[in-house]
Amino acid sequence: MKSSWLPGNEFTLLENGEAFFPRVFEVIAAGQREVLLETFILFDDKVGRGLREALMQAARRGADVNVLVDGWGSPDLSEAFMAPLIEAGVSFRVFDPVVKLMGKRVNLFRRMHRKLVVVDGQRAFVGGINFSIDHLAEYGPLAKQDYAVEISGPLVAQIHDFCRASLDESRNARRSWRQRWKERRHQVSDYRSSSAAGRQGRPEAAFVTRDNVNHRTDIEVQYRMALRGAKQRVVIANAYFFPGYRLLKDLRRAARRGVQVDLILQGEPDMAIVKTVATLLHAHLIRSGVRVHEYCQRPLHGKVAVIDDEWATVGSSNLDPTSLGLNLEANVFMRDPVFARDLRERLDDLMVTSCREVQLPKIGPVASLWVQVRSFFVFHFLRGFPIVALRLPRQEPKITLVQADAG
Repeated sequence: MKSSWLPGNEFTLLENGEAFFPRVFEVIAAGQREVLLETFILFDDKVGRGLREALMQAARRGADVNVLVDGWGSPDLSEAFMAPLIEAGVSFRVFDPVVKLMGKRVNLFRRMHRKLVVVDGQRAFVGGINFSIDHLAEYGPLAKQDYAVEISGPLVAQIHDFCRASLDESRNARRSWRQRWKERRHQVSDYRSSSAAGRQGRPEAAFVTRDNVNHRTDIEVQYRMALRGAKQRVVIANAYFFPGYRLLKDLRRAARRGVQVDLILQGEPDMAIVKTVATLLHAHLIRSGVRVHEYCQRPLHGKVAVIDDEWATVGSSNLDPTSLGLNLEANVFMRDPVFARDLRERLDDLMVTSCREVQLPKIGPVASLWVQVRSFFVFHFLRGFPIVALRLPRQEPKITLVQADAG
């Protein structure tokens, strides 16, 4: 989908499930005409059942309710969970239903990782929060720290059109490289004009998606252009951080020209390898002046950033090879000083109350050389991994409609 920057929107930041779930359930349950929902994870737990009830309320009122979940992220929804939804009239689809080989799931890559909700074409939600109880503090030490944004205004129509189109696989019709190049030039020009509008105090926003056909680098490009224009402060909180060389270079260049660059990464990750991989970049970044903070209160799941208290993004895309090179993702990019300041203040509070700043370890020359060699090989393996994975033999992902049990 070609993104364009639109003025006249309103945004509300929703932090964690405590703020997100009550609000999104309220808006869904009040839906009059249409509810569109996409999520990577939907579990049969307290949160999943709350969502189910809200969806059924809208469907029973006569609203056209469509749900799309990922087959890998939501593999075990039972008939007991699904039957009431289908009976209420909800159209429930699964993206690339799970494939098992000897009892193990094998279709890990190219997942539908988006988290989107649009109700009546008037209100939308975009972010990183799945519909599962592990986004609530009551889940315990492994409860996730995350963010979403509620949107009203002209941008909602763009998100709505995308969600409607995603129900039809034909949206992925391949375009020529000339068409993609013209679109990229338009995107860059559109961004620059938006930058000027943002400085004049007119908030604008763009809905940007990533796929494996026509929009492979769109989200990364938005990050890189914003980093190049940063003048004072960059704050990025990202759960799975291992970006490509070009984005890393833009981060380091910003720090070297005097911009304060703060990264908030996982200190208590939900997967041990996450911290191991991110640690390989610490010295590379810190030596350039980037400040790295590890969030230690619980697992960080957010995918947000703020630049110069003016530019901000909230969405589903991590800054790692999987999100930037394989998964289907969606972010909102905003030039709204009020929203950006609110998000930045919350991230600053996170750094003060729940993070530890990473310091360069004092190690001898032999150990230092080993770290550099190891980092070099791991970095380039992960950097090239999405390219290799995209070339592996594969079937085209399918969207399957779940039918009621005839029995």
